[in-house]
Order: sequence, then C-alpha cells, then structure tokens
Amino acid sequence: MKQADLIWMNGELIPWEDAKVHVLTHGLHYGTGVFEGVRCYDTQIGPAVFRHRDHLDRLLKSAELYYMPVPYELEELRRGTLELIAANGLRSCYIRPLVFRGYGQMGLNPLEAPVEVVIATWEWGAYLGEESKRRGIRAKVSSWRRISPDSLIPHAKASGQYLNSVLAKIESLKSGYEEAILLDDHGQVCEGTGENVYVVREGRIVTPPQTASILDGITRRAVMQIARDLGFEIEERAIARAELYLADEVFMTGTAAELVPVREVDDHTIATGEPGIITRSVQTAFEDALHGRSERYREWLDPVPVPERAPS
Repeated sequence: MKQADLIWMNGELIPWEDAKVHVLTHGLHYGTGVFEGVRCYDTQIGPAVFRHRDHLDRLLKSAELYYMPVPYELEELRRGTLELIAANGLRSCYIRPLVFRGYGQMGLNPLEAPVEVVIATWEWGAYLGEESKRRGIRAKVSSWRRISPDSLIPHAKASGQYLNSVLAKIESLKSGYEEAILLDDHGQVCEGTGENVYVVREGRIVTPPQTASILDGITRRAVMQIARDLGFEIEERAIARAELYLADEVFMTGTAAELVPVREVDDHTIATGEPGIITRSVQTAFEDALHGRSERYREWLDPVPVPERAPS
C-alpha cells in the first residue's frame, strides 16, 4: 500500500501514522463495521470521484442495516472526502470510508460501543492488474458458497461478511487462478470475491438478480446503464454454473477491479479465449465515463476542489 499524508478520522484530518484504534475495538473482534470502495480519477475536468453520493448512500444504508447510527450526514462525509483528497495532493486514488464499532464495549451486544468513522485515500491501480483489463483473467468456481440472506445481509457491504470472500480468494489463488466466482445457496452463479458477474449469450448480457445474494454494485448499476445505452439487452435472472462455460463472453465489474474480461472458468476456455466484442464495447464506454471523456455520464463525476497555487 502506498501511504498518503493524511486520513480523515471522526471529522478531523490527522497524520496517516496517527490513525490508530485500541486493540479491544469491537469491530476488530466481531467484524462490526461497514465500508465502501470508491475511486477518484484524473479526468478531463480534473480529479473527480466516480458516483460519490451513490457510494456514500450505500455506506449509510449498510450502517443502518447493522444498527450503527452514523454521526455524520452524507454531505459531511462527501466534503470530508474531497478535502482529504485535495490535502493529500492526489489526482487519482482509491477511497476507503469505514464505519465501525469502536472501543468501550465487549461482547455480542454492540449497541453501547461508540461508532467511529474513518476515510482513507491512497494511490492504487486496478485491483487485478492492468493486464487483467486487457487480456482477461482465469477464474475458478469456489467451493465456498456466497453468504445467504438467511444468515447475514448480502446487500450490506459489511466488514465481517468479507471473510466469505477471503476464503474464496485464497482458494482460487492457491489453485493458480486470479479470481473466484461464488455460487449462491441454491447453486446458481452469484458474484466474484469483490465483483459482480455477467454472461453474454446470443448477444444478450445476463447477470444475477439482487435476489441471488449479490451486493448491489454501484459499478454494476453504471455498467448496466451504459450497456443499455449502447443498445444491448440486459437480463437479470438466475444463471446456472454451466452457463459460465457455455458463454460467448464473461466479464466482471467492481470499483477496485473496474471492468475485467474473463477468458477461462475452471479451465474451460470462454469462446476464443479473447475478450469479446460486447465486453470490449461496454468496457471502452465505461472507461470513457470514468475518465470524463463522455459528456453523457459527466454527472457521475464529483470534482475535487483543487486549491490554486499562489503565484511564485
């Protein structure tokens, strides 16, 4: 991780090294926290955060689902994030807002533990590597199933829930793959360890519905809108595991990974083994939206106020 200068912690900008918590912090022991992954890009209109309010809205809703009252309004978090990016002198960065139960209460009742809020920013390239976006990745269907809504809340981006993804990720890496694809508790395709999944068959883009235990991805929403605007049909339905192998194209999306083609699943080569035409079309339009090259999606960008330099 490339360290920045400052972190926003409970309303204040403090030095990176001073952003610390007690070892008896509740979230450290029980996973009582929610978070977001957000990106700022160096765009044609300057540094800008992609779908900033959507991410913060999901953060607050995740906190609500886990009974964590956040002591800041969405606009306060937004302004704090923009101020932090500018103060760190970053033009492109990953952003990690985190809401968690802090020190002061032990045991499974967290309600008396204080709610802490942190926002960190740092330079971080594509999660699966730039090469992954060009060439595509090899994925493995994990033996671990995605968390069920009978047990936890898949719609919340909650810290403790990601142990599920950690197990799947480690399994895929140890088996020689770049990423894992998890099935839901009914054995249907769900999502990657940190990405939504799409299958292209006969010119139609198919993706699991929200009832399949997926996270309602912010990038997923953007990519689906872009695909429709390009004239592609989107179908949200259950996807059988075998459809991954039989697909004309497969791709994945997420804030950290961006849009990544999948060239193999479980050693089955997808079509020709090269990213397909539909995947490339959507990927190109998505990249244009991220970097401010598309006027159509300019509203998705939240510009960072960069202080003007004093004349020398």
